[in-house]
Amino acid sequence: MLIDCKSISNEIDANTKDTLSKTSVKAKLVSFAVAPDSGTISYLKSQKKKASSLGIEYEMIIATDVDELKALLKRCSKDSSVHGIFVSHPLPDKESELEIVQLVNPNKDIEGRNANNLGMLIYGHEQFSPCTAQAVIEILERSTSIMGKKATIIGRSPTVGMPVSLMLLKRERSATVTVCHTKTRNLQAITKDSDIVVVAVGRAGFLKPEMVKEGAIVIDVGINVVEGKIVGDVDNEVQEKAWITPVPGGVGSVTTSVLMNRVALNAARSDKI
Repeated sequence: MLIDCKSISNEIDANTKDTLSKTSVKAKLVSFAVAPDSGTISYLKSQKKKASSLGIEYEMIIATDVDELKALLKRCSKDSSVHGIFVSHPLPDKESELEIVQLVNPNKDIEGRNANNLGMLIYGHEQFSPCTAQAVIEILERSTSIMGKKATIIGRSPTVGMPVSLMLLKRERSATVTVCHTKTRNLQAITKDSDIVVVAVGRAGFLKPEMVKEGAIVIDVGINVVEGKIVGDVDNEVQEKAWITPVPGGVGSVTTSVLMNRVALNAARSDKI
């Protein structure tokens, strides 16, 4: 059983168009990359196509190295014509990743990677939560009643696992959350007792049918390439007993819609200043 993520994405896009129709400011997104591979270039081109379809100005900048990226981010963060900044990951110099995301103006950080925005999640402020984490929440809120449900998150990254756990714990949602990782014991016993399972481990087919109970909601955040095909972290047979998000066309598509929606909202806010 597949969750219809396309309808969710379309709903968010409709909101984006409505927001843009009410502002006189031309919304602009700038995306950066350093030494991008073919996959990154492909994704950035899909971003451009999406932005164009929504009426958002889009600029893609390929920096020659990390130092140039830092200089460009500082300049772009101060540019009032820019309403959203996106930095492609992974970066060639992983040690400087935190420093780089901190150079992005928190109010233009549509990815939600800046430590300021991540910290705000502790207080329940989700205006700039990580986009993928927000996409997970958007899907869950449209697919089930979260209140009081047992939710298990497999993966503890700062852009998916940890922020999703905080967002599900928010009082308005009040899920009972378990975060699992490589050192978790008896993982199957935990997942099989869960109403909601969010998987973000980067291992194709990791979640097997025997690990999920009947009728559970499974959010597959994984993106893996197997024999030239894009597949998720969830075994295809899981959909025979649970509701799952497709890969591709699932969390990723909703994430891009969330990202564009934030650019539109930022443009609308700047119109009132």
